[in-house]
Amino acid sequence: MGEPIENHGIVGDLRTAALVGLDGTVDFLCWPHFDSPSVFASLLDDERGGRFELAPVLDGARHRQLYLPDTNVLLTRFLSHHGVAEISDFMAMGRTQRLVRRAKAVRQGMRFRMRCAPRFDYARAVPAVREEGGSLVFEAPGGRALRLRATVPLRMEGADGVAEFDLRAGEAAAFVLEEAALGEARPADPREVANGFKATADYWRGWSAHSTYRGRWRDMVNRSALVLKLMTSGEHGSIIAAPTFGLPETIGGVRNWDYRYTWIRDAAFTVYAFLRLGHVAEANAFMRWLAARGAESGHDGHIDLMYGFDGHRQLGETELPHLRGYADSRPVRIGNGAAGQLQLDIYGELMDAAYLSDKYGEQISHEAWQGVIRSMDWLSTNWEQPDEGIWEVRGGRQHFLHSRLMCWVALDRAIRLARKRSLPAPLLRWSEARDTIHADIHANFWNAEQRAFVQVRGGASLDASCLLMPLMRFISPTDPRWISTLRAVGERLVEDSLVRRYEDESVDGLDGIEGSFNMCSFWYVECLARAGDLKRARFLFEKMLGYANHLGLYAEELGPAGEHLGNFPQAFTHLALISAAYYLDRALSAAEI
Repeated sequence: MGEPIENHGIVGDLRTAALVGLDGTVDFLCWPHFDSPSVFASLLDDERGGRFELAPVLDGARHRQLYLPDTNVLLTRFLSHHGVAEISDFMAMGRTQRLVRRAKAVRQGMRFRMRCAPRFDYARAVPAVREEGGSLVFEAPGGRALRLRATVPLRMEGADGVAEFDLRAGEAAAFVLEEAALGEARPADPREVANGFKATADYWRGWSAHSTYRGRWRDMVNRSALVLKLMTSGEHGSIIAAPTFGLPETIGGVRNWDYRYTWIRDAAFTVYAFLRLGHVAEANAFMRWLAARGAESGHDGHIDLMYGFDGHRQLGETELPHLRGYADSRPVRIGNGAAGQLQLDIYGELMDAAYLSDKYGEQISHEAWQGVIRSMDWLSTNWEQPDEGIWEVRGGRQHFLHSRLMCWVALDRAIRLARKRSLPAPLLRWSEARDTIHADIHANFWNAEQRAFVQVRGGASLDASCLLMPLMRFISPTDPRWISTLRAVGERLVEDSLVRRYEDESVDGLDGIEGSFNMCSFWYVECLARAGDLKRARFLFEKMLGYANHLGLYAEELGPAGEHLGNFPQAFTHLALISAAYYLDRALSAAEI
């Protein structure tokens, strides 16, 4: 097996993204879009997956990775008594899609090796390779072709492109991977590569400069924002959950999902995070994308819970049995079967996003409001259905607290927005449904014996998604019922700063034991802060920052040894980090702690 999940950085161009390991290998890349078939996937199968290796020949070298400050330009360093080498990775920000890799001998001369081994269509297709004008063209069955250009000689070795070259101290060599049809059949131009490097760094620095966040933990907050921007479609404004598929939530387990899609559930947190950091254009673009999905909802107002980044709905789930899986975790899945589930909570996230956007960004359009009316009318008569919920369980529908909570949020925000903007709406019907839901939660999801709000109606188990109750302003963060619930969560779901998502592991209908969920840990921190326990909230928040990888990135979960598990990096975790940091920083400043 190659590098573990946490030993990676990410680069991208707002169309797709690549993972680069500490060993200098690009071992995950889908091309040309986030949800396109992979061309490199050795992270999921070291032998078949395909990879793009670039490294110096230095025995015993220590490896380091860092980003140029305020950018998504990644540097991988190799440190040895025999010399120092550096690999620069970036994806060009322009009309021509390019992955650019540059090797440099920083101290002393040394030899480098490069191997470019794309395996198209999720490693189901081995390319034919040909030389063309000093470049190599990798052509897959069916016509897709990539071109590799370099500033050093290339040669073919089977289905791979390879190079071995010597650099003196201060010298560099570059490699450019691009669409064969759009590139030119010539070697790479060092000046072109240098200009691309500068332009890419300038783009990211310019974007980061728009951030208005000046609080504590600024480096981590801004890195989270840069990660979220990397997972944003520049063309459509949507944001994917993660750029990877098939990375396991449990080593050797079956929870290996495809996260390369846009979940409506992420909407409110995405809009909130971008607005709070001053990136209003991104929040507005996402809301326009959401409004387009609402316009497609049809006359009944029902909306899907996830979409492709461009709004497509062809998300059928299939397995890739030819791939061994990360650490032998099978099956590797593409597509997502949860797309067909009923998850009522998405209406709450959608309406919270619309309310926040109208307040701090672009005001809602007439067409978008008509979509809201259709959706809220549907929800006001369908909120009491059981569903699969936020955790997308596959063990059958239930009446989940979180779904009921977010139905309340949906109607509450729609009512608030209608009153604020004097928009036409059946307020009486919506208000009656909202108030009925409020009473239902307190009557049927409050367990008086345990003094806590529980996961399912009439149940006894806790669920960390209850932490959103005060964050969504359903209940006061100092209400006695909430304080006792928060205490129960701390006693039963929390280990130090790490929060498991629920007590009953069988609820999702799958085998295996999960790790802690990073986003839940940040929700817990924010709940503590809102309850007034600022010192403990800060302590746990800063401990959670220590579980990020060396670049400040988080996967979905942390395993038993603190290893990163699940798809990587995960947008929801970084959204929760930004929310917790923003509130906690303001509260600490107000209290002068």
